[in-house]
Amino acid sequence: MPITSDAEIKKLLESAKMIAMVGASDRPERASNGVMEYLQGRGYRVIPVNPQITGEHLHGEFVFRELSQIGEPIDIVDIFRNSEAAADAVDQAIDIGAKAVWMQLGVVNEVAAARAEAAGLKVVMDRCPKIEIPRLGVDRRNG
Repeated sequence: MPITSDAEIKKLLESAKMIAMVGASDRPERASNGVMEYLQGRGYRVIPVNPQITGEHLHGEFVFRELSQIGEPIDIVDIFRNSEAAADAVDQAIDIGAKAVWMQLGVVNEVAAARAEAAGLKVVMDRCPKIEIPRLGVDRRNG
């Protein structure tokens, strides 16, 4: 079952340092762009993943084509893709040994979530860290 309790979500957000954002956008009006900037401002390192803008830089970070290219341990894979496409991002997250997958607001894929959980990953669905961080009082800037 995806984690839903405030305590578990807060613990996940407080323990994470490195977030890979699948579906990061270079368009300022897109939610992923604002969420990436917000997370960076809260002390997280956010690595953007988007095949359409691979090789560019977004908020100071190199954009990768896929998760396997990052080559660093990832705590959370934040998924800004539709519910069906989220399955591929979840499979990549499993393959790289990420600790958790976070499906954004409106993104729900029970089958992919079950695969992630079976592989030992924590799963959050249909939530946004930009909403949860202030709501739960999480601040990594000093940690």
